[in-house]
This record gives sequence, C-alpha cells and structure tokens, in this order.
Amino acid sequence: MTGVARREAGFTYLEMIATAAILMIVASAILPVARVGRIREKELELRRELRTMRNAIDRYQKDATETGKIGGADVKLGSEGYPEDLETLVEGVTQVGTLDKKLKYLRRVPVDPMTGQAEWGKRCYQDPPDSRSWCGQNVWDVYSLSEGKALDGSNYKDW
Repeated sequence: MTGVARREAGFTYLEMIATAAILMIVASAILPVARVGRIREKELELRRELRTMRNAIDRYQKDATETGKIGGADVKLGSEGYPEDLETLVEGVTQVGTLDKKLKYLRRVPVDPMTGQAEWGKRCYQDPPDSRSWCGQNVWDVYSLSEGKALDGSNYKDW
C-alpha cells in the first residue's frame, strides 16, 4: 500500500438525509394534485351517469308519447309519459303490438360515485325544477343525493 487511504464507496449519513428531505418535499407536492385528480374523475363519472339516466328517461317519454311504442298499462294516467320509477327503465316495458318484446332503457340503475349507492333524488314532471321532494307519480329528472361541493364550488345535488 502506498500510504494513501482508500475512500470507501457509498453515501454519507448527511447525503441520505438530504435525499430523504427532497423526496418528502416532492411527495407533499404530488399528493394534493393526485387528490384533486381523483375528485375530478368522480365528478366526470357523476356527469356521465346523470346524462345516461336523463337520456333514458327522455327516450322512454318519447317512445310513450310521440312514437307510440309504449302504451296501455305501462303508461299511467297523469304520468305525462314519464316512467313511474327508475326500475321501470331497467325492467323494461312491453312494446305496443307485441306480446313479449320488452323495451329496456337502462341495464342497471347506476351508482352515484359521490355517495357510492344506486340511490338518486327524483323529481316529477309536476314538481318545480329545483324541488328536493318527489311526488311519486313519475320520474322527470334525477339528481345526486350527495351533500358535497364540486371543485367549481357548486353543489353536486344541483347538477
């Protein structure tokens, strides 16, 4: 050996602490962004599910009143051609002129991504547009039962 001490390869304790501190700072900046991204994803899913159900309600009403595909016992007097409940859209109704052909408008009642349940607020055709009570005669509109606020500051139940 020549008298020069060889330095051991590796990291010092100070280098490891500095690296850990930098990683913690980066992680603390990423977590809020990821949380907002998850909320935005749930909001998009809520908008999609509301659109799906509203389109199904509108198709049912159009078939019941304009095209005459639905009639008889499936359309109740005073319902204005709207379904009695959301389950009617899933179970289907018999098409006029056939004995066994059912028209179905939804495969299932979607789950509200904000509440995690397949329960929705409903409005009748006879209710005011911003009503939070359901008359029970028909389903003209649906809304989320979530009490939360969206990223834009609006309430989910107002969508």
